[in-house]
Amino acid sequence: MDHASVSALEAFVQQFMEKEKVPGLSIGILRDGETIYQKGFGVTDLGTNQPVTPETIFGIASVTKSFTAAAIMQLVAEGKLSIDAPIRSYLPDLQGKGNIHTDKITIHHLLSHTSGVPPLLRREELTRLPEHIAYLNEVQFAPLGVPGEYISYSNDMFLLLGAIIERVTGQRYRTYVTERLLAPLEMNRSTYNLEEVARFADVSVPYVKGEEQQLKKVPWPTLGNYEVGGGIRSCIVDLLKYGQLYVNAGRYQEKQVADGASLRAMWQPVHRLTKDAWYGYALKITPHYAGITLVEHGGSQPGVSSNFGFVPEKGLVVTVLSNLENVPIQSVWLAAVNAALGLPLAHKEDEAPLYTPTREELEKLVGTYKSGEGGRLRLFLRDDAPVAEVAGMEYALRASSHDTLIDVQNGQPLRFFFKKQQQAWAVLFGLRMLCRSEDKLIMIRRD
Repeated sequence: MDHASVSALEAFVQQFMEKEKVPGLSIGILRDGETIYQKGFGVTDLGTNQPVTPETIFGIASVTKSFTAAAIMQLVAEGKLSIDAPIRSYLPDLQGKGNIHTDKITIHHLLSHTSGVPPLLRREELTRLPEHIAYLNEVQFAPLGVPGEYISYSNDMFLLLGAIIERVTGQRYRTYVTERLLAPLEMNRSTYNLEEVARFADVSVPYVKGEEQQLKKVPWPTLGNYEVGGGIRSCIVDLLKYGQLYVNAGRYQEKQVADGASLRAMWQPVHRLTKDAWYGYALKITPHYAGITLVEHGGSQPGVSSNFGFVPEKGLVVTVLSNLENVPIQSVWLAAVNAALGLPLAHKEDEAPLYTPTREELEKLVGTYKSGEGGRLRLFLRDDAPVAEVAGMEYALRASSHDTLIDVQNGQPLRFFFKKQQQAWAVLFGLRMLCRSEDKLIMIRRD
């Protein structure tokens, strides 16, 4: 990148961090196997003011999902798994008393979050995957639909991919991923193990926003079995190595770590998210962005906002990590991609069209939507304009169609679903389907 692009990007990052109160952040950019930019901004710890470096370890949260998907695709390439096989083939002890269609849900559905199982109550105290299968055998809920009909994050279903890896390989999930991905890629500052994180130097401190938006230090979440979808802690130096798998047909420094064709299947569109974007296997795809393909995935946990992705046609890999939860880090990632491509930093997908809804159309959306995982969104009208309330914060919305509202500030869509044109029964918010609470579609538990 030229000096002007670097200066513009760094000014953008500084403004972003000031606005969002981000303590520390790091950015890495690689093109054709060469790191062309890497830099840390801010501090790892507000108490010590230790500066962030490219090797500072952060949580990567749901960026971990692509590691799990890549491990699955390795096994597919080796003939040990079939994407289209029902999960019952590998997990016969998963009985599915709560409408988990084990004979119809396939590995394809788990990878693409299209199993039809809604977000469920998190059970982070469960640390062995067989324990989670026992939990899923007892939990009751109303399914969103038949497998493949809707997309919605279900971390409890995604972690079954870890259970399948364990059954097929005879190894513990984290051991397999470490030996087959982290070690061959020389990701020496990446781990699932919090005890190992504690032994490293240059590690970020996780922060959340407390009352009146004041930053509060928190411990690393332990996650339990949810490590399958969110447990890796890493740094941008290591994630740039990982990204080479995808832009170099599964190779890293002349080593064939994974089958290139199997990896490419991860970023083939499976389920449409927006007018321009799709979801594949643990990756989001924007097929027509300024003439190229954007492939990415974000992550959020207490003390973590992350985004990782690549442009396959350009051999470009970009990653951004930070130590504050719930900030729109994807905007920094996209600015870094634009800088590397020589585009204006503010370039983005085409804006959703402007639609003027009737009062009746808006009233069909009004209500409170929840999930068993704890997500909650209240949609109400103020002076005939739609407003969303999430976690005590209000967000002004505008309509782009009769069933889609757009967050005015960050452009995030909220897509609503209807049955027989009555009131909306659910909303897709981010990647999670939240159901209208009075419809009794929230998960319940047996005693």
